[in-house]
Amino acid sequence: MAFVLPDLPYAKDAFGDILSAETFDYHHGKHHNAYVVKANELVAADASLQGKSLVELIKSSKGGLFNQVGQIWNHTFYWHSLSPAKTQPSGELLTKINEAFGSVDALIDKLKAEAVGHFASGWAALILKDGKLEVTSYHDADTPVAHEGHTPLLILDVWEHAYYIDYRNARPNYAERVLKEAINWDFAAQNLDGQGVSRADQQG
Repeated sequence: MAFVLPDLPYAKDAFGDILSAETFDYHHGKHHNAYVVKANELVAADASLQGKSLVELIKSSKGGLFNQVGQIWNHTFYWHSLSPAKTQPSGELLTKINEAFGSVDALIDKLKAEAVGHFASGWAALILKDGKLEVTSYHDADTPVAHEGHTPLLILDVWEHAYYIDYRNARPNYAERVLKEAINWDFAAQNLDGQGVSRADQQG
């Protein structure tokens, strides 16, 4: 089996002017798809890689293949980290946010600072580590999957192709709008069960 481009979990025009349909056309339809195509080419050329899942390949590869499969996983998890309907943290997630950051607004400010301050391309993330919430970031195609003890709850793409159509070079504006208006806090809460990595996995 080959890896596939997963469908978006919402219509590509569902976010209005927060993220345009054109952004999804390019970001999902072209950039994400390009990682799928290239990963399949690399796997097809090496019989020892065939039949392995994205997560298995992320944990066992480096270089070009790592970049492709890492980006397939990252993008899939990112799409699920977004919601066109505004949500709010509640329950266990809200308790953990208040314990770690003091408030939801303080968490959003910290995530924005991480996203804006991250040099060049990569991903800002909310993870669970040693039972506590942390904000961190990953460079280029790096991914929480590759880091032992990093349980991903949500990630934010800070590659320019995530925001350039709608925000040009203004990463701070993109980060603020998405974090305040378009995060899927229900998905983040679900991932407290430790199964988030599997929710963006695919069998090869």
